[in-house]
Amino acid sequence: MRHQSKPFIELAHSIGFESVGIVQAQRLEKEALQLEQWLANGFHGEMTYMERYFDLRIDPTKLLEGCKSVIMMTLNYDQPQIHLSEDHPKVSKYAYGQDYHRVIKDKCDLLLHSMRELYGDITIRAFVDSAPIMERVWAEKSGIGWNGKNTLTINPKKGSYFFLACILVDLEFEYTTPIRDHCGTCKKCIEACPTQAIHPDGYLLDASKCISYLTIELKNSIPEGFKDKMNGWAFGCDICQEVCPWNRFSKPTKVPEFQPNLDMLQLTKSDWLEINDETWKKISRNSPIKRTKREGMMKNIKFIS
Repeated sequence: MRHQSKPFIELAHSIGFESVGIVQAQRLEKEALQLEQWLANGFHGEMTYMERYFDLRIDPTKLLEGCKSVIMMTLNYDQPQIHLSEDHPKVSKYAYGQDYHRVIKDKCDLLLHSMRELYGDITIRAFVDSAPIMERVWAEKSGIGWNGKNTLTINPKKGSYFFLACILVDLEFEYTTPIRDHCGTCKKCIEACPTQAIHPDGYLLDASKCISYLTIELKNSIPEGFKDKMNGWAFGCDICQEVCPWNRFSKPTKVPEFQPNLDMLQLTKSDWLEINDETWKKISRNSPIKRTKREGMMKNIKFIS
């Protein structure tokens, strides 16, 4: 039985998700080859977890038995323009709010409960960066955006400042359709990237050169070759989004948990470097910056100072 997509999309909207797309679950043949080459080139750096569960990563039907549909949803995290002086380390917009994993998981749990009430006994799982799923591929296939030259999902009406949530389910729907790529001849993201992490033609990222990788994923010391290329970023990086023309359509989030942590905004470089364990626990509680641990944050700030 194929279900209409509109009732589900309206349900997802009522819980707070914005763009919603649904696509048939299937093995990703072309993307499997691309991922294999990306890994072979070492573009994943120290993210060795990308090498694991390859078969699961390219085939959602192996993650959920009987899976027939992949549902992709967005949740906006954009903040009002934040103007910081040079003595404030830069932190990616999403990290000023609460940890998105918990916020989105709570919304997904509510959505799954409502889906079981609506559709009965179903097999279903929700993921927020918690499984080997190629979220941006499925986001593009479902039509909630296209994968831009900076490799991020871009929506023509909402830009790219949003998180992706994924649901796998054993239901068939009327499926949504992809939209065309609107990057055109624009190369602003490529030209603006200070570490040249984006391929000159776009659509390919050497993550081992990306400032977000260097300040979050990399556990060892940041290579000295990046010393003058960090542009003040201590956690993550928004440069390729800041210069993207499509983000002129982005609006500040309405999600209360994503409102900026004012205590974090006030910290200068010297404040960060003098932070004690008690203050770190207060600042990092329910925050994405907790991932780097205090030592990692200090390492990053010393490197950019």
